[in-house]
Amino acid sequence: MARYAMVRLLQAPVVLLVLITISFFLIRFAPGNPFSGDRNVDPQVMAALEAKYRLDRPLAVQYGCFLADLAKGDLGPSIKHKGHSVTEIIARALPASMLLGGLALCLALGMGLILGTIAALHQNSARDVGAMLLAVIGISLPTFVIGPMLQILFAMKLDWLPLTGYEGIRAPVYLILPALTLAFPFAARIARLARAGMLEVLQQDYIRTARAKGLPERIVILRHALRGALMPVVSYLGPAIASVTTGSLVVEMIFGIPGLGSKFVESALNRDFTLVIGTVIVYGTFIVICNLIADLAYGLLDPRVRFQEAGNA
Repeated sequence: MARYAMVRLLQAPVVLLVLITISFFLIRFAPGNPFSGDRNVDPQVMAALEAKYRLDRPLAVQYGCFLADLAKGDLGPSIKHKGHSVTEIIARALPASMLLGGLALCLALGMGLILGTIAALHQNSARDVGAMLLAVIGISLPTFVIGPMLQILFAMKLDWLPLTGYEGIRAPVYLILPALTLAFPFAARIARLARAGMLEVLQQDYIRTARAKGLPERIVILRHALRGALMPVVSYLGPAIASVTTGSLVVEMIFGIPGLGSKFVESALNRDFTLVIGTVIVYGTFIVICNLIADLAYGLLDPRVRFQEAGNA
């Protein structure tokens, strides 16, 4: 297990460096610049602005200076938000996105595992059909459709929940609709994976042995079958967490949440190079860490994975 973990740990910074490099050059190669939308800018003023943000230097020099600043933990100043650093903007916006994403992920895991387990234990029954029908609907509908539908039903028609807004952890009622919107598609996928994993595990010999010993069905499911059923779910968690964080871009815009997703969209529209690359770094780091954790968890649950990795090494 130690060798398996070491290989994954060594791969993570390499993947992150490649991501940062590709993002940096893609942003620089994009047409226009942060000042191209300003009207009647004097050429001398334009030259001074480009010099201030190092945009007048060769691309290789810009990249080297960027990596040097990044090594110091400095993401640079925001081009459009005068007087504010990228680190400061991200520090203000990130907690809202993390709170929304964490709540949505917990909801997705809870709903998905419950639906998938119920469907597998009642295969080909009405419960199975109903659970998988919900899963198909959740996979088919995008968040920009689910969100307004929930707003119309629970905020406008029933008046149970607020339409938009954000008050943080002090008023969690504002997070219910956006968290459900973000969680529903992932809960649907987790339900399908949990159902497939549970059906496969229930056919294994050790499950038959546990039942033959007279163990209660609840103990058989919770202690023996559920661990095997979690295997496909755990392998999906890394991409799922990444999708939750990036999927919050749309949800934050719909519900008016001042998170990192809305800042990313704003910075892309404004060609704020420094803020764009800063948010990409934050998202990329989070995604790499989550995939690393998912890989390690998968290795703990299934020894065959780490043994195969050690054999290939």
